[in-house]
Amino acid sequence: MRRAREREPRYKAIPGLLQKYYVKNDSGEFGGIYVWDSEASFEAFRKSYLATSIPKAYEVKGTPNIEILDILFQFRD
Repeated sequence: MRRAREREPRYKAIPGLLQKYYVKNDSGEFGGIYVWDSEASFEAFRKSYLATSIPKAYEVKGTPNIEILDILFQFRD
């Protein structure tokens, strides 16, 4: 969590990033769920240094698992 907190200000400064959730599953694996205002904002982030530094910063072994989902509707405003 220390690394996540250290990098937090950089994520808050990303144009188009509406929210980022830091998550951990039952197997102890960590991840992030990102909510973007547009596909263009997401694509710009994917090319950024911050995005390409994720595996090294979080010591990811192997290729990170990336899933892209569309939000169909939100429950609350």
